[in-house]
Amino acid sequence: MTRKGKAQRRVKDWNSRFRKEAPGEFDTPEWETLLPQRVKIPAWRDAAQQAEAAGQRTVGMVMGLFPGGVFVQTSQGRLQCGLAGTFRPPKGSSALVVGDEVALALALDYSGDPDIHKQRADGFILSRQPRRTLLSRPTPISGKLRDQYDRENFEKVVAANMDVLLIVASARQPAVPAALIDRFCVIAERGEMKPAIVYNKIDLAQPEADLVAELTAGGLPLFFCSAKTGQGLSELLDWAKDKRIVLAGPSGVGKSSLINALVPGAQVTVGEIRMKDQRGRHVTSTVTVYQLAGGGVLVDTPGVRELALGISQAELPAFFPEIAALAGQCRFNNCSHTHEPVCAVRAAVESGGISPRRYESYLRMLDTIE
Repeated sequence: MTRKGKAQRRVKDWNSRFRKEAPGEFDTPEWETLLPQRVKIPAWRDAAQQAEAAGQRTVGMVMGLFPGGVFVQTSQGRLQCGLAGTFRPPKGSSALVVGDEVALALALDYSGDPDIHKQRADGFILSRQPRRTLLSRPTPISGKLRDQYDRENFEKVVAANMDVLLIVASARQPAVPAALIDRFCVIAERGEMKPAIVYNKIDLAQPEADLVAELTAGGLPLFFCSAKTGQGLSELLDWAKDKRIVLAGPSGVGKSSLINALVPGAQVTVGEIRMKDQRGRHVTSTVTVYQLAGGGVLVDTPGVRELALGISQAELPAFFPEIAALAGQCRFNNCSHTHEPVCAVRAAVESGGISPRRYESYLRMLDTIE
């Protein structure tokens, strides 16, 4: 049955917004839009009501996206789903992302056989549950990616409902600055996730002992492994059991190699390091979900070299526990801990109570916040 009016426009808006957010990533024959004219289902509103009455309503987790719909993992298996005409996601952020928990109505002619009608929708997304946690990127404020006529504050969510942000770093090829690890920790806590750190490539170099002591003192889970030699992988797998984990880290630290070592048969393409500047090449271009053998999921995200924090200057001290603990002793309640007199935080830095490196990292983040 042909959709008309607002329902048809909403689905068209989904396709245009999806391609706008990820230009050029799905222009291959593998990613084909579902053909709505081949989907035999009653009117959209009636379909939801009939599905619910017939016990055809179910829930699942979004595992991947493509123009026109999403892949959803449910108790019936992995389904290829379109969007119901009544689907109305909240404004201001990505409509659907990997990790979203959704309610869907199975198509009344759903057979459960993935080899039958590959371009026919198995079901239709009715609604999205509120997100408990998220990893996101704000809209670019400059450059070609920014729409000069669009003044709406839009947040591109990369993954939702993850338990842990696993920050992948390396001490060599490339050497990841400690300040970038601090930044990822702030982003994790801002998204209500727990941060953890894994140093890969320890067959090439170990991180400095002082940095390790500083990170462990903050209570962060810290792992050391080598995807090449297999060292430390068993400890990491034991810890990852039954967790929803999203990987983050700059290009070149070995996220793809780590996934290949942790997930048998993953066969993720591995890039090489540019020897000229020791920086990694972007290999992962889409968000991908992998099932861990011991339970849980591992979500791979495209490599990033810089991430906006998405918080205000006044909120930043709360993400540095050692600074937040002393902020109440400053003379001014709104002390920025940069230049004000009688600042307990700067006094602690001078006396050694707060790491000068951590304080410098705080100042750098403060300068990047508008």
